[in-house]
Amino acid sequence: MTEEAKVFFTETSAYSLAAVAMIGFTASTAANAFLSEDARWQDRATFVWLAFDALIHFSFEGSFLYLSTFGRQVITSEGPFAKLWKEYAFADFRWGVADPTVVSLEILTVLGAGPLCCLILYQIVNKDPARHYWIVVLSTAELYGGWMTFCPEWLTGSPNLETGNVLYLWVYLVFMNIIWVVIPIWLMFDAYGHIASTLRLAQKSQEVKKEN
Repeated sequence: MTEEAKVFFTETSAYSLAAVAMIGFTASTAANAFLSEDARWQDRATFVWLAFDALIHFSFEGSFLYLSTFGRQVITSEGPFAKLWKEYAFADFRWGVADPTVVSLEILTVLGAGPLCCLILYQIVNKDPARHYWIVVLSTAELYGGWMTFCPEWLTGSPNLETGNVLYLWVYLVFMNIIWVVIPIWLMFDAYGHIASTLRLAQKSQEVKKEN
């Protein structure tokens, strides 16, 4: 570990976490602006998460893609986003060197998951029940992306992960990734309830029609 990596909390750490908090505040403000006061708390929470999710994908992860394609690497780049990703690369070295698996997953995340978040947000605002299907698709993709990001590391002894630093392990690696596990699972559970109840109601309706 380098001397720089041993530093517990840096200026970059502060503005990076502040940026995440600001994105969360923006997502919450958007929910208040676009949703009616009588919106279900589940729909409001889903809106906040998806707005946060989309902004993270387009800003943070979009910048990572720019810095990690066409021969570029985070560790040789300059600028505020490069500093942010250099900071995260202390926790997971792969993000500094344009690891092809990580970049491949981020291409799908930025170009696929980001726009899908926006589609679902539009459907929530317009109370379109089709959103529940797309929520399942998005959540499944994000769970799979998280698994493929970390499972190869676990199987090989986590050679690229820094687990000896409290900030890097518990904030960068655990907290900043576990929310993309816990929340998608909850979203899938909520969507399942809507989809299953609708299909069961339709089935009963068909049975009644046959009986009559």
